[in-house]
Amino acid sequence: MSPTGTGHAPCHHGELLQGVFLDADGRRCAGLVTLPMAGPGSTAEFRRRPGTPPEALTVVPAGRTKAAGAAALAVAECARRTGRPPDGGVLRLTGDVPVGLGMGSSTSDVIAAVRAVAGSYGLRLPPATVARLAVRAERACDPLMLDGRPVLFAQREGRVLEVLGPALPPLVVVGCALGGGAPVDTLSLPAPEADEHDVRACERLRALLRRAVATGDARLLGEVATASAERGQRVLRHPEFDALTGVARRSGAVGVQIAHSGSVAGVLFDPAAPGVRHRVRACLRALNAHRIPATRTFTTHPFPTEEIPHGPAHRGGDRPARPRTPRRPARLPAL
Repeated sequence: MSPTGTGHAPCHHGELLQGVFLDADGRRCAGLVTLPMAGPGSTAEFRRRPGTPPEALTVVPAGRTKAAGAAALAVAECARRTGRPPDGGVLRLTGDVPVGLGMGSSTSDVIAAVRAVAGSYGLRLPPATVARLAVRAERACDPLMLDGRPVLFAQREGRVLEVLGPALPPLVVVGCALGGGAPVDTLSLPAPEADEHDVRACERLRALLRRAVATGDARLLGEVATASAERGQRVLRHPEFDALTGVARRSGAVGVQIAHSGSVAGVLFDPAAPGVRHRVRACLRALNAHRIPATRTFTTHPFPTEEIPHGPAHRGGDRPARPRTPRRPARLPAL
């Protein structure tokens, strides 16, 4: 019987902060802080075939080239660690992360594939190794291999620049999609050169986010996420962005966040604020009025939880659709 391993990886809901930061040696590097979300994710099964050459590796469904490349890298890594031969096999992927929205769909596939291969060799690879393989497979990756703690992560190098604290402040997130949910090719986006002013601005936001995490300050976190989203507009240019921030302001939200390489966005609320459910319902009605599709409302404390009910406003265009097929094209609502 062929040795088989399985692996799973979550997705995220875009970024709270993204920019260019200084590492411990004072070197500039791109970094991000993602907003974790429970629910969608990728699952992989790798059925290893001992005695077959490592290049005899197939992936189902076909076309998941990044996951296939990651599996091949993981086979070589696991063979080196165990002293066994590198073998081929069949990698099967299932999942329900919408593609192209900036939710880490490709990284989720890649990490699940690496974990499945490791399982087939009886191994559990450390997060730093998984991150290294993920960057080699897709040039940049999200920190989905970590334990959900808020970290500033160098996505093109696969390393943690800073652990910001044990957990994000409590938030209620009203998810939505800009640009009609059209997919975004992350690697096709221009990468503007960061000057000293940009680095200083990003470092200031980093310090504020560190303080927000340390003190559990949802309002300060919202200010950081909004400022980062506004900076992202220089590249993304979402036409609905002003409407989104206006909805957030009028409904008493603490801010907004967007995927800096996609179209998913969120309106952020402090769950301790008076009348938060009323505020969420007002937000949903306003998004609908602006024809911005609402997708999923979820919480982040103490860890991301499943969708929370919207009450009377959870009707018509406000109802988040649930995916019925794995890896459906990015047509919203699809979260």
